Amino acid sequence: MDRSALTRPCAQSSTSCTASPMTGGMRASIGAALALALLAGSGSAQAANPKSSAQPQTPSTLKTPADSGMGGELLYQLLISELQITQGQPGAGFSLTLDAARKSRRTELFQRAIQIALQARSGESALQAARAWTEAQPRSPEAQRVVLQLALALDRPADIAQPLRSLLRLTAAAERQPLIQALPQMMARLNDKTAALQAVAPLLKEASKQPTQAMAAWTSLGRLQLAAGQKDRALESAQQAMAKDRQSALPAWLALGLLEQRQPGSDALVQRWLARVDGEEATRVRLEYTRLLIEQKRHSDARAQLNLLTREQASMAQVWLLDGLLYLQLEQLEQATSSLQRYLAVASSEAGQNGRAQAQLLLSQIAEKQGKLEDALAWLDRIEGQEAQAAVQSRRALLLARAGRLDEARALLRGLPADNPTDERRKLVAEAQLLRELGHYVEALQVYEEATQRFPQDADLAYERAMVAEKAGRTDEMERLLRELIARAPDYGHAYNALGYSLADRNQDLAQARELINRAVALIPDDPFIQDSLGWVEFRLGNLAEARRILQAAFERRADPEIAAHLGEVLWTEGQREAALRVWRQGLQQQADNETLLRTLQRLQVKP
Repeated sequence: MDRSALTRPCAQSSTSCTASPMTGGMRASIGAALALALLAGSGSAQAANPKSSAQPQTPSTLKTPADSGMGGELLYQLLISELQITQGQPGAGFSLTLDAARKSRRTELFQRAIQIALQARSGESALQAARAWTEAQPRSPEAQRVVLQLALALDRPADIAQPLRSLLRLTAAAERQPLIQALPQMMARLNDKTAALQAVAPLLKEASKQPTQAMAAWTSLGRLQLAAGQKDRALESAQQAMAKDRQSALPAWLALGLLEQRQPGSDALVQRWLARVDGEEATRVRLEYTRLLIEQKRHSDARAQLNLLTREQASMAQVWLLDGLLYLQLEQLEQATSSLQRYLAVASSEAGQNGRAQAQLLLSQIAEKQGKLEDALAWLDRIEGQEAQAAVQSRRALLLARAGRLDEARALLRGLPADNPTDERRKLVAEAQLLRELGHYVEALQVYEEATQRFPQDADLAYERAMVAEKAGRTDEMERLLRELIARAPDYGHAYNALGYSLADRNQDLAQARELINRAVALIPDDPFIQDSLGWVEFRLGNLAEARRILQAAFERRADPEIAAHLGEVLWTEGQREAALRVWRQGLQQQADNETLLRTLQRLQVKP
């Protein structure tokens, strides 16, 4: 539909608006208009039947239809409006309907004007009609809600505050808290998270002064601050929310969101809440807390939580899935198998296919680690559900490749159906990752070249191609690809980090390396791996104390073996040999075959 049509007014003469003969489609549109004006007012009219219609009725038995409240001129205007729409002139029809709505102040006419605009794909006109509705009916919560929804759909954060303020004022006191709690989800569709926060923060701070709304207001403010990257302020909001209501789980879930972003102080907030709250919601919070601990490889903390959960919530399937995942991370394969099989037994009637598929994939991985290829394939055969099939086939291909059947594995991945570009991209990435994992870097690079030709604007694919080029020993090609990516996508922080780290690791052009990594830090300030790169370039520049400070902070956020390798080397160089050994041992516990860590230990001739 031509959006410019919405700017064309309809001529007010009947000849210009009714030039075409009335087709069946037009009759239907006129019927829709009449339904607004006439049928609603004649609900008492009796249905005709042949027998009764033949009998004359006295004046006392006749019923007069209820007045629609519209004059003949307004009815005629609506009929013309519907004709204009039928003739392909939605702009003219919209203008006439909105004019009729303003004259009559009728809700259904404002709704019809908005409907016409949306059908013509003119969000601006729909917003115009909704605002006119609020002007005609300033105390209508429904009108304010529609303005708010349209402003959100149009990605207009500046237009949100006024309808939201009015909606909160018009909403009954008992219903305000659910509305405030829903705000972060409503605002999630806006692209500019900072502008979204600025639009509603004053309203939420006002609401936080009301005792019945304070907890919800602080929690929603914290969620919006977290979405905008203001993690310190989000933590303060979570603390305020928890102080206002010590039992509500909403501040605890906000704290978990902060913990997922590795915000200092969030862990203590979750633990304090769990220490004083029991019940089903507390169990759900504890499960999510445990999942995050496992994800962040905080094994001893995760084990403490799982000991509690397996003792008190043994009938919950999710507990055993997490238990098995932790044992697998710790390479305790027999215990992992036992927990995962118990999960499948408990989850038989409780869990969906996704959870069962995850457990069966893990059991396949365990069987492979134990050298039981047939068992590993058998676990894959048991997995049901179309959603899991891409992961299943990728896993099957890896097993075949490790059994020496690489050509068969690649053929399996190439043969996967691809009904859309997303599927096609997934196939290429799966094949490249397979080759990369097996150390076939040249072949993996060829697949990534194919992928970037098919998807030339995909920054992630370009980045992965550069990383594989480095693995293939093509450093010059890696550097060229990263510089091209930076030129094309100047906000892609990982490209700056990769290029800067590569220069620092090779001890080349350290000033430029630091500049590149600082640019990455500015774009992604809290990424521990980028902080690791910054610490490493400071080490190369001879700034040992600064390097240690940065690397220790990064290692506290993410106990990764590569960060352990770098922090340990800085400590070793400073003469802190025991501290270095402790860090390296931690890294080896995380991943005993990490290439960077093993290379570091070999170069320094150290056996921790």
